[in-house]
This record gives sequence, C-alpha cells and structure tokens, in this order.
Amino acid sequence: MASKKLTADHTRQKLTPEQYSSIAKSDNFRKLIRIKKIFIIPFTIFFLCFYFALPLLTSYTTILNEPFYGSITWAWVFAFLQFIMTWAFCMIYYKKATKFDKISDQIVAGKEM
Repeated sequence: MASKKLTADHTRQKLTPEQYSSIAKSDNFRKLIRIKKIFIIPFTIFFLCFYFALPLLTSYTTILNEPFYGSITWAWVFAFLQFIMTWAFCMIYYKKATKFDKISDQIVAGKEM
C-alpha cells in the first residue's frame, strides 16, 4: 500500500521518538505552535460567540423578532449568516492549514522557517 501524502511535496516519514522530541523542543516548532494559536484562538472565540448568540438572543430577547424584509425576521438572517460563516471559516482554515503543513514539513526536514 502506498504511503499517504502529507502535503503535495512530501510523503510521510518514519521518525524515532528522539527525533520527535528534538523537533518538539526546537525554536521553529515553538514558533509554528505560536503562529497557529494566534490564528486559531481568535477564530474559535468569534465562532463560539456568534454561534451561541442566536439561541441566547432568541431565548432571552425579542430583538431578532423584528422584520428584516417582509415576513423574514432577523432570526432567519442571523441563522443563514451562521452557515455562511461556517463555510467561510472552513475555506480560510483550509488555506491556512496548507501553509502550516508546509512549515511543519520544513521543520521535520530540518530547514529554517
């Protein structure tokens, strides 16, 4: 069976526990983790706030009951925007994850970032 591709350029490498340990202690790996946190944490916070806003606003307020256009209320608009937000975040993360994969391949190969 062929090995799985990690990225377009590299195939999966077998590393020893010592190699994993040295990679985890490297400055480049720590920089990658920091870059990922800077990207992921704000997106996660925004997503959770936006996601839980709909049930909270519909349960405890009447602000989303106001008409947006005709008989369509702001609750429907907000719910539709959640689908758009989810798709947008998926596309953004997909693009960013490709960059993270390339950086991690460079780290495993022992190259500088």
